[in-house]
Amino acid sequence: MKFFLKLNMVSALYAFALFISIELQVNYYRIWRLTGWQVNAVDIVIGVIHFAGFISTLFLFYFLISNWLEGRKASYWSVILWFPYLILLVIIFLFPVTYPGDKSAPVSGLIIISQLISYPFYLLFINFICRELGTGVEEKGAL
Repeated sequence: MKFFLKLNMVSALYAFALFISIELQVNYYRIWRLTGWQVNAVDIVIGVIHFAGFISTLFLFYFLISNWLEGRKASYWSVILWFPYLILLVIIFLFPVTYPGDKSAPVSGLIIISQLISYPFYLLFINFICRELGTGVEEKGAL
């Protein structure tokens, strides 16, 4: 039961990381309008957040898989379980567009679709690397 809870917590963290990225992209014009920054400054800040998030989640997810999920084969379920949590986060924290200028660009949808397609491969890669590098923990079974 402990492993099941850990698996779901890790999956929720996976979803939260992608949710932050999606919200930054969708609310680009809102961030620009509310902060009063120049467009280039918003681009740089969001780019730095994305890059830092990518690098930090790589190490954080590796740590969580190796320590919490103990490198089990069952940790591969987290590659699928993050999606319901992402849907839940989007439904709960959906910010309505009250100002017409805050609507996101049409290309944002394509970027988000590409993220949704590539994210499971990113998670699969991290899970695979964690298992192949050997976490020092013996295989304990499926669940």
